[in-house]
Amino acid sequence: MRFKDNVAIVTGAASGMGLLAAECYAREGAKVVLTDIKREAVEAAAESIRRTGGEAVGIQVDVRVFDQVQNAAETALKCYGRIDILVNFAGGAEGRMLKCSAPFHEMPIDVIDWGLDVNLKGAVYFCRAVLGTMMKQKRGVIINLGSVTGIEGGGPGSVNYSAAKSGLIGLTKSMALCGAPYGVRSCCVSPGPVLTRTAMANMKTRLGRAAEPKEIIDLILYLSSDQAAFITGTNYVIDGGRSCGGMD
Repeated sequence: MRFKDNVAIVTGAASGMGLLAAECYAREGAKVVLTDIKREAVEAAAESIRRTGGEAVGIQVDVRVFDQVQNAAETALKCYGRIDILVNFAGGAEGRMLKCSAPFHEMPIDVIDWGLDVNLKGAVYFCRAVLGTMMKQKRGVIINLGSVTGIEGGGPGSVNYSAAKSGLIGLTKSMALCGAPYGVRSCCVSPGPVLTRTAMANMKTRLGRAAEPKEIIDLILYLSSDQAAFITGTNYVIDGGRSCGGMD
């Protein structure tokens, strides 16, 4: 029960790794605030956690809208009285999410805007919404979800995604500097291919496979626990050696 009586906000929590993280936090004693743009799905996810004995609330949030982000933070405080953990999972490659295969120099501006807003600005908004509370508490952890693409750089179709994920590393360091005098930590986790989608199995790694989602979540849980109390401001690459280079 590493997270007994902690309150965790998890964005992008209606499905995939965000949902798995929320379930794991609840199983280890946390009260969880799940946010996602899909209202019915995020409410159902929270209800599922409650049915298994956990404490959870699901809130519809578009991370591009600060008022909605702020409302999620205020709801966490109203329901549970504190915010101990923020995990910024919400995101996705804009070309895939919006079904746009154009190279960067031809990509519509609204697609570029969506990618920057969801993958970077949404995390900035949530950090802004929770940091003050964590500073007052003298305790808190922020985990940002980067990507190996933010380290490798992106090809013609993922320039924007790469820029946003690189930006999360800078955000993480800045939050660590802001939070350190108050006992607030910040870390970034940058996965390589993860088996949340079948296509990920085709991405090459030195270990010859994609990660299981639980392998990523285990690292996140560790970094957000008191076991990692002396870790802040750093990016953790979990990519099966992909970023070592030399992948054809």
